[in-house]
Amino acid sequence: MTRQLFLVIGLMCCGLLAAMEWPLPQASVVRNFGYNDRGRPVLGVAFEGEGLVHAADKGELIFSSSGRDTASRLPSPLGAWTAIDHGDGLVSVYARCKDEGRKHQPEFVYQGFPVAAAGNSGWSRRDGLYFLLFDRRERRWVNASMVINPFPDTVQPQIHGIQLRRADGRVLEGAQLRSISQGRYTIAVNASDTLLPQRGLQLAPHRIVCSVNGAEAGLLSFETISARDGVLMVNRNGFVPALRVYSPYPAFEAGEVQLNRGQALLEIVVQDVAGNSRSSITRMLVE
Repeated sequence: MTRQLFLVIGLMCCGLLAAMEWPLPQASVVRNFGYNDRGRPVLGVAFEGEGLVHAADKGELIFSSSGRDTASRLPSPLGAWTAIDHGDGLVSVYARCKDEGRKHQPEFVYQGFPVAAAGNSGWSRRDGLYFLLFDRRERRWVNASMVINPFPDTVQPQIHGIQLRRADGRVLEGAQLRSISQGRYTIAVNASDTLLPQRGLQLAPHRIVCSVNGAEAGLLSFETISARDGVLMVNRNGFVPALRVYSPYPAFEAGEVQLNRGQALLEIVVQDVAGNSRSSITRMLVE
């Protein structure tokens, strides 16, 4: 049974699957969960737009802060933000909102209750919202599209490039992959999803699968990102440090493979959260 299935079953048991709603549904998504932000993962969904921000589901309002509420004089990347506990350890965070100072908020809120207004506090330049889900029990950030129905999307993901990297640092790509030396390689895939083609915004895909001669060489999923001893960990056939996976910016280190002499068939499959997919096949002669 896959980790994705465990996560879905867990959310079903606590009544959260398909129960939540997007807090700013009419706004545009400009960054999504798992996006490679110059070598670091995006842990939530960044919206661009105006309007009231609504509670994604009912819960207890456990924190509300203006952008000026800080122990130091350094600006917070979250700006003005609010947190709601939905039970079973799941907390939603609404950040970079309009900095209006503290206002009276009820202790408990229902789904759709306005908790803030879209703004540009924190590390943002345009009005919008940074929305995050955190599982306190498992100490992991959760892809909101695993809990909330994904936005309509019929566009296939894009594969912009594939690289094989040797231990000595040499990088091979394009025509260089047709004939290569035997050895161990890491597979870097530059891929993206496009939710709004007319705007050309490049988002992170939902899953990247690498295989060589039909055997899986890597499965990188963007469902959760865990925090372990202060280190972010990404699920790639087990937990891998996020900085390692995201270091080949704007690509992702998606797998590892030992290539021996002979013919090799490298296949990359990229999927988005709406179920669209694209594949790429490279035939190689390993010498």
